Amino acid sequence: MTMRILLTGGTGFIGGELARVLRDRGDEVVLVSRKGPVTWAGVEAEVERADAVVHLAGEPVADGRWTEERFGRIRASRIDTTARLAGAMARAARKPRVFVSGSAVGIYGTRRDDVVCDESTPAGSDALARVCVDWEQAATPAEGAGVRVAHPRIGIVLGKGGALAKMAGPFRWFVGGPVGSGTQWVAWVHVRDVVRALVQMIDRDELAGAFDVCAPAPVTMNEFARAIGHALGRPSAFRVPAVALRLALGEGLAETLLTGQRAVPRRLEAAGFSFDFPSLDAALRDALGSV
Repeated sequence: MTMRILLTGGTGFIGGELARVLRDRGDEVVLVSRKGPVTWAGVEAEVERADAVVHLAGEPVADGRWTEERFGRIRASRIDTTARLAGAMARAARKPRVFVSGSAVGIYGTRRDDVVCDESTPAGSDALARVCVDWEQAATPAEGAGVRVAHPRIGIVLGKGGALAKMAGPFRWFVGGPVGSGTQWVAWVHVRDVVRALVQMIDRDELAGAFDVCAPAPVTMNEFARAIGHALGRPSAFRVPAVALRLALGEGLAETLLTGQRAVPRRLEAAGFSFDFPSLDAALRDALGSV
């Protein structure tokens, strides 16, 4: 059945690929952005016309030092916009069937342990984890109004673009390597699997609540750096010291890069989801082909 899908973040790395896949299968995709075709000023009217709403918009987390002003934009771009969409759904005479509202594995906190995290793991208490908690809770009015709500908790996304393009740069110049101690965990996922998971959340009426959207085999930063070097035929011996990262990025952002989450997709796999890229080496070979 063809659907009308309202999509925020549809010009971004993940959203652009999702929009293409949805259009290819015949859905009508309506993009919300500052430049239109639908702006945030008119989003409430569009909610009432949508069969599904997918909310992926948000200020990039790792694009610069976390000043008070910038971290405020990170919060508002996620929480305020989610609350606006959820409130519109609660008030709508004709409600969407589903609200897929983004989140991140950062909800489990800045961890230095080897504990495996899944959707039953309590949230962390650091600044970014609190953003994720409030981000998910902002969708509550839609759920209370009878709209099915799914929260994809997305890990580090690998593809031809996005964060990997920045990570790969130093390796291409033979100066790549792990960040910090290298023992922190990286919950990664190929962009194709992210999009496939989002499509299933749109389509399958039984999928509600939080879902870790990350490959089933997280790796340490040391392993992640070695795999990038191997995919590019480059060494991975140039470690970025923690003190240098803190000086360059500030304590808040540096801490998120020096720690991680050993997150696994327990609920997705229980729902029968099969990953196209369960192997990091295969994911990087595909993603780094033209980065």
